[in-house]
Amino acid sequence: MPEGDTIARIAHVLGQALTGEQVNGARGRPGGARLDLVVGQRVESVEARGKHLLMAFSNGLTLHTHLAMNGEWHRYRPGERWHRSPSRAVAVIETERQVAVCFDAPIVELIDTPALAIHGRLSRLGPDLAREDFDVEAAVAALRDPARAASTIGDALLDQRAVAGLGNVYRSELCFLERLSPFTPVAEVPDTTLRRLVERGAVLVRANSAGGARVTTESGTPGNLYVYGRTGRPCRRCGTLIKSAVARVYPGANPRRVYWCPSCQA
Repeated sequence: MPEGDTIARIAHVLGQALTGEQVNGARGRPGGARLDLVVGQRVESVEARGKHLLMAFSNGLTLHTHLAMNGEWHRYRPGERWHRSPSRAVAVIETERQVAVCFDAPIVELIDTPALAIHGRLSRLGPDLAREDFDVEAAVAALRDPARAASTIGDALLDQRAVAGLGNVYRSELCFLERLSPFTPVAEVPDTTLRRLVERGAVLVRANSAGGARVTTESGTPGNLYVYGRTGRPCRRCGTLIKSAVARVYPGANPRRVYWCPSCQA
């Protein structure tokens, strides 16, 4: 699933391409969002909120997409051949100079912009790490909520209601960087450690929003990641073999694999 840095990068690219442009054509999947309602309107902004993308139009409507595991936004020139089948397009926004296409996203909806404040998912998002005004103390307070006390810190970092924008890569990498087992209950994690986790997460998410491969390792360290995707390979710190396990974060959620070093994060 794309994490907050990926969505922030998509918002930046689409924002540069579309903001201020008039929509000459728009369509979605059959029975889906009525994107024809934005034809003739200007694109006013493209914004990331955690893992959600919001495209606002001059008639007071906003296109909300969430890419989940398989969705992607592509940008093309008019007439350019698409890299995925048109049958997989769930939202198409056409201007004179650009064509933005969303493929395979499970959530595509057109919302009255004022209604975003009461939207079931968007209104409950925690502080967004990709934003320059990210509120560290609010994020720590949300993680410290008594309802999360028994959750593991690895699971809590994935809870978008606490901190918006972190995904499976960052939860594994941040716990490694803090030498913290991802299975530690939140109640046992000191406030100072929670603060370092979200502060470092914000730094990494913003740095990786600029593009290129996602990097969490320090300068001079071989490779881009410390533990994620490295099951059975030696830890970059101590040489111990990296472990992983599949866990279901909450009932009904997709199982996620978490990675850790059993020595560094004991």
